[in-house]
Amino acid sequence: MIFLIVSVIMVGVIYGYCGWRLLVPLELPSHLALASWLCLTVLALLPHLYLGYVRRSNAPERLKDWLAWAAYLGLGWVTITFSLLVVSDLVRIMWFGVEAALPQLYRFLVTDLIDPARVLSRANVGVIGLAALLTARGLYAARRNPRVVDVTVPIDGLPPSLQGFRIAQITDLHVGPTIKGDFVAAVVETVNDLHVDLIAFTGDLADGSVQRHRSDVAPLALLRAVHGCYFVTGNHEYYSGVEEWVDEARRLGMEVLLNEHCIVRHGEAELTIAGVTDYAAAGVVPQLPDHASDPESALMDAPDGTVRLLLAHQPRSALAAAQVGFDLMLCGHTHGGQLLPWHAVVALQQTFVSGLHRLQRSWVYVSRGAGYWGPPVRLGAPSEITHITLVKA
Repeated sequence: MIFLIVSVIMVGVIYGYCGWRLLVPLELPSHLALASWLCLTVLALLPHLYLGYVRRSNAPERLKDWLAWAAYLGLGWVTITFSLLVVSDLVRIMWFGVEAALPQLYRFLVTDLIDPARVLSRANVGVIGLAALLTARGLYAARRNPRVVDVTVPIDGLPPSLQGFRIAQITDLHVGPTIKGDFVAAVVETVNDLHVDLIAFTGDLADGSVQRHRSDVAPLALLRAVHGCYFVTGNHEYYSGVEEWVDEARRLGMEVLLNEHCIVRHGEAELTIAGVTDYAAAGVVPQLPDHASDPESALMDAPDGTVRLLLAHQPRSALAAAQVGFDLMLCGHTHGGQLLPWHAVVALQQTFVSGLHRLQRSWVYVSRGAGYWGPPVRLGAPSEITHITLVKA
């Protein structure tokens, strides 16, 4: 409920600000102004109407998907427009500072060189056009097959048998109304072409019920690695029926780790693979106490001397897990920010946003994810499939 209230307020502020900045200066006739504000209001309400009602309704699936595309693509464009308008207005505030500090220079520029009304009008047109271009670019970046990102992680005391051990990480696929089976199949093909030793799926497999998306996630059954695929829950599993999605992950051939670990033997060495449930699980499903994230339980009785790989959806799990001890933690959730201005917002909430980080004597890698959530747009945070190689430090 808190998330819903906060998201409604944020969307209201973003859409309202854009309307105030773009519609008010036009000085439209009253009937056109009213129609414009009504259209903007409908566009603002559409994402929440889709999530709160349409997605669970008996409407035809194709209609649901089209409404989701309209809602999320509109939200992406308005978010980018909002960011550009904020930048534009900061420049205007600086300009007002020139007026106050250097009035003679200001009068000269305004009187002889600049018509403020014309500048504002042209700036607004420029913002709209640039936002459209950036949205198109972000749509292309989000919808293309995720690129492979190679990461080498030096591990202290790595056994010779694990030198060059390779892991493919998939996270935040978010199969849903705008991500379907063809996208999933392309991800699976890319991962299988890497011929890795192990696959780690760190949560947020889908948005919606198993019944609705079973056919779209079916290609994941074709994932292949020497030691198989390991799965931990993300926050979106808990919004969509976590017990059903855990069963589905197992049906697809994944080993699900719910605050537990297993031992993999590779050559003459052993590797401990542990997994924790999502950091926020206890608050979402208090009726399932076993799903409360617990790094200590996940690594309890793990043999000493083995390399410890920990899978967790949110980077916030790293601080608690560091008290237990691990060599490498793989996580996702952040999408690397996905698009402006969320890069800065994510940084306020999460321990790390993306990339490889050192935490005490351990390593944490945060993937930007293969899919996206909400707006089918990525700017400054390209999608990825992570290809990790372990080497001796």
